[in-house]
Amino acid sequence: MKASDLFVRCLENEGVQYIFGIPGEENTDLVDSLIGSEIDFILVHHEQAAAFMADVYGRLTGKPGVCLATLGPGATNLLTGVGNAYLDYSPVVAITGQAGLERIHKQSHQYVDIIGVFEETTKWSQQIHVPHTIPEIIRKAFKTALLDKPGAVHIELPEDVAMMDTEGEPIPVTPLPISRPAEEEIKKAAELINRAKRPIILAGNGVIRDGATDALRQFAEAKNIPVVNTFMAKGVLPSNHPLTLYTVGMQARDYVLCGFDLADVIITIGYDIVEYLPKYWNDEAMNPIIHIDSLPAEVDAYYPLQAELVGDVKETIQALNSYVEEKELWSEVIRLKNQLVEKLHESDEVSGSPVIPQRILADLKKAEKGEAIVISDVGAHKLWIARMYQPEKPNHVIISNGFASMGIAVPGAIAAKLAQPDKPVIAITGDGGFLMNGVELATAKRLGLAIIIIIFHDSKFGLIEWKQLNKFNRSNAIQFEDPNFIEFAESFGAKGIKVKHSDELLPALEEAIQSQEIVLIDVDVDYSENVKLSKTLGDYICKL
Repeated sequence: MKASDLFVRCLENEGVQYIFGIPGEENTDLVDSLIGSEIDFILVHHEQAAAFMADVYGRLTGKPGVCLATLGPGATNLLTGVGNAYLDYSPVVAITGQAGLERIHKQSHQYVDIIGVFEETTKWSQQIHVPHTIPEIIRKAFKTALLDKPGAVHIELPEDVAMMDTEGEPIPVTPLPISRPAEEEIKKAAELINRAKRPIILAGNGVIRDGATDALRQFAEAKNIPVVNTFMAKGVLPSNHPLTLYTVGMQARDYVLCGFDLADVIITIGYDIVEYLPKYWNDEAMNPIIHIDSLPAEVDAYYPLQAELVGDVKETIQALNSYVEEKELWSEVIRLKNQLVEKLHESDEVSGSPVIPQRILADLKKAEKGEAIVISDVGAHKLWIARMYQPEKPNHVIISNGFASMGIAVPGAIAAKLAQPDKPVIAITGDGGFLMNGVELATAKRLGLAIIIIIFHDSKFGLIEWKQLNKFNRSNAIQFEDPNFIEFAESFGAKGIKVKHSDELLPALEEAIQSQEIVLIDVDVDYSENVKLSKTLGDYICKL
């Protein structure tokens, strides 16, 4: 058989359902081998979008998302999305074509060393030199993408290797090993928690990745320990849970941190240091830390470890549960929780034009009733979503936070709808982020996917303006002119709704959720709230 045929058989063996990408001359044999395959090729309009789709698909399904590009510019266009998956720990297998082996030793048309380019943004980057190694390389790639902390891997298939005749069979897929910390380490951590009067849990992305949400909730409830989550761990506890202290992650002193200031031990569970540097929540390195994760902790001066439990997060929580005594919920938590609830909802009904971010998110929560998957782009709206929007379930708010890549929302929403077709899927983006990959509306339309896109419209890069105003009290080089987004949506066969006043918002959202088509809602946003937020951060720090 042809090498590219064996390659596709190995992908089928791995359970691949979708490949997101763009055909090119150097991957044409592989694309041809997909004819008649059970794998659906999702044609996109930019390779960056393909990598974002693979990222979000991998994060929502727990199976590696797969993206494909040709050599040179096609491959480098994947890089941003692959880097995003690498730092957000999403399982992704990126496949690129390459020039024939006979010309990669010299300057050649469109040739650059893509293996070298991808080595810094993947767990493993490998070229296929001879076709009989294809089964081993693909099995290793998918295993590596999922092993320990998931992430991106890269396979390069040169065009002449893809055409070669070969023999071989896919290697059987076997379950990944589940590790557990040593018993003495579990007992040591339990003893530290038992001695503590004011323990607090910082839940990170690894809780969701390892399927440990229920185990975390049961542990917190059984021991009466409050839980704070990172941006990427939203939904580990429902928004009305008495033990949730909501979300932390602003790069400034926030009142949520009062719980950390008062705690005498912090239990980090599934926390990735890339999510939120310890210096922002443990700035004097005074709080002792118990680290629970699938890999050892990164060395950091602000992350002083008292115990380190390395193993499967779910298994570790369950093992620890049997050694930790039930505690009485410390009284300051109740008062802090009440203050948080008041602060988070104080602007829910503010009326006006343009619409403040808090009102947009409050109305969205009313409209979607805790069922939608919300994909956040990167920009000022991301910080408002991270701070204010509390989902009821894990993996129902997807935020790019490790690499923090603009342009992820629209392609991410397409992947989310493919992964969870029965769920409403809502992309929230700024106008700047939307214009980066808004053309993928054509992909959603071609696939017949009903997604909702909400644009926070201010005709500027609002987050950068926010940072500039805080630092210099002035801004520069952040404004631009937008197209008519309603006409833009309609040109792709989508429905467009313009919202200028808060009173128009909830009806538009409810209409969009009931619709079975692509709906773009263009909302004029009042970002004067950004600087107000910066000035009020820390208002409640240790004033309990």
